[in-house]
Amino acid sequence: MEIDEVLNQFKNDKISKKQAKERIALLQLEELEDEARIDTMREDRIGLPEAILGEGKKTETFVKIMKKMAKRKGRSIGTRVNKEQKQQLQKNKGQLEMEWHEKANIAVLKTEKTKQKEEGKVGVICAGTADLPIAEEAKVTAELLGCKVYNAYDVGVAGIHRILPVLKKYNEENIQVLVVAAGRDGSLPPVVAGMTDIPVIGLPVSTGYGAGGNGEAALLSMLQSCSLLTVVNIDAGFTAGAMAAKIAKT
Repeated sequence: MEIDEVLNQFKNDKISKKQAKERIALLQLEELEDEARIDTMREDRIGLPEAILGEGKKTETFVKIMKKMAKRKGRSIGTRVNKEQKQQLQKNKGQLEMEWHEKANIAVLKTEKTKQKEEGKVGVICAGTADLPIAEEAKVTAELLGCKVYNAYDVGVAGIHRILPVLKKYNEENIQVLVVAAGRDGSLPPVVAGMTDIPVIGLPVSTGYGAGGNGEAALLSMLQSCSLLTVVNIDAGFTAGAMAAKIAKT
């Protein structure tokens, strides 16, 4: 039972106000033994669903949460999914359908009736090929949240001319927000933010080595950007993609 069904029952005088409040309260959380309290109404509150992080979870627990959420809400999204988790999802999905996004390490379980209305346009850019997996996480996330996504990869500042036709196309397509991923020196997001009026989300990536490696220099460079730039944490592809979708759909 979902909140709309409860409200319709109250509207049609099938349940009392007190009963409606009690049933809505029960919809807020779904407990999975003593391991998880699934926030089933997050999408109703903030417009974005809860993603299930695979990293750090036991495979059995991860699979249970994914199935429980999909059956309750029609779809579940798993991020940073490892090989074993993927295999067990596929093996134990039952009547649910499964999508697997290899480059992004994102798994989706859904019912057949699940459909996503497409609205909003997002651009995803990454500086180097090594940044691609995190950029893909942002791209797939925005797509799963209903946006049309245009991507351009390997257009870093070492060959700055490569970004010019990309930005021209994005302006022509009326892209509403950009996610720009970069590791090493993290120069591309500030440069892009200074070349377009499209809002830019900087996504630092943990590529690079030595002093300032693992995304640290990239993060600090973006935080110190002179051009107007919003920045998420290192390797936070889901966060960048979800926020981009929220902006594009507003």
